[in-house]
Amino acid sequence: MKTIPGIGEFFAWLIDAEIDDIGRFRSAKKLAAYAGIVPSTYASGGKTYHGRIIKQGNKWLRWAFIEAVTPAVASDPELKELYQRLSAKGSNRAKVAVARRLLTIAFQVLRERRSYECRRAHEERTSTSSRLS
Repeated sequence: MKTIPGIGEFFAWLIDAEIDDIGRFRSAKKLAAYAGIVPSTYASGGKTYHGRIIKQGNKWLRWAFIEAVTPAVASDPELKELYQRLSAKGSNRAKVAVARRLLTIAFQVLRERRSYECRRAHEERTSTSSRLS
């Protein structure tokens, strides 16, 4: 867990304790709903409206991922790009979107029992090794 950008010792322990067994969740969307990092939905007359994030859910898990956004954006260029692109719509909206991305990353890391590796770093290493061959 600590290999994920923005997740340190404390957040790793907290997230591990709050998620418990990752097998309980069939997808990252289910985990996001459990954490409360999904928009509320209102439907009437055939129209659907999405509002603020829901307040039902695990408040500690939601808090941990929202707080992890700032150090994650500072250390990961892909997350920084996502945050900057979405911050035109509002900084809090961008924070929640990046938190959701971090939660999806955490789901994959826990599900596959591996450490996190930035896509760009992996692509650069792959292209460098192919050029050297």
